[in-house]
Amino acid sequence: MSKKTWIILIAVVVGFAGLFIWLANKPANKIDLSPYNIAEIIPPSADNGEIGDHVLGNPDSKVVLVEYGDFQCPMCSSVASRIKAIAELYKEDIAFVFRNFPLPNMHQNAKAAAAAAEAAGLQGKYWEMNEYIYKNQSSWSSLRSSSRNNWFAGAATALGLDSDRLITDMTSDAVTQKINFDLSIATEIQAAGTPVFYLNGEVVEIETWEQDTSLKSFLNEKIKEITGEPAKAETKSTGTTGGTQQ
Repeated sequence: MSKKTWIILIAVVVGFAGLFIWLANKPANKIDLSPYNIAEIIPPSADNGEIGDHVLGNPDSKVVLVEYGDFQCPMCSSVASRIKAIAELYKEDIAFVFRNFPLPNMHQNAKAAAAAAEAAGLQGKYWEMNEYIYKNQSSWSSLRSSSRNNWFAGAATALGLDSDRLITDMTSDAVTQKINFDLSIATEIQAAGTPVFYLNGEVVEIETWEQDTSLKSFLNEKIKEITGEPAKAETKSTGTTGGTQQ
């Protein structure tokens, strides 16, 4: 079999795999997204259970980087800390948003983890729980229902939250609506696999975000292109008032 044939075969297999993931995670009752600009920060509404996008950084920025992630996804876990570090470095320049894209057919505890993070958000500690869940992924990913909930209750206690409230909120209508809303967006953009990143509605290729240097260069370029000004993170690191990093 020729190299070209192998490439075509692999592309077909990847395409079918992506289609399977997309169909398997399509919400049963698809939400009408026409009132929303999914490339921008989405505020609380009845459709998302009055839980808007979680934003790290500058909520007024014209540059919005969105991750669609699964808390049980090994790749998501492996990149979580450095993506958050870059988001914090560029906190004056961009708005970083995390949207739920759990893949329960592949990861049995993914939705529960998303629910735990959203429930923590109702107590004001979304990003703390997001980070805690990813850092301790191996501790909860293979647990069964009751043991899993006990683990999330323990995580809530470790973060200074009301653990009983967190467990109750995990199955609340509001949290369920928020997760389904995010899933509807992922369906709309036909996201295949996790993690996947979009900047102002345009997909960010894996070759760009898989390394810190390439992601920073990309952000520097896009921030200047969109705002007309160099990134504050870039000028601070170079000690200049403009230009590009050498």
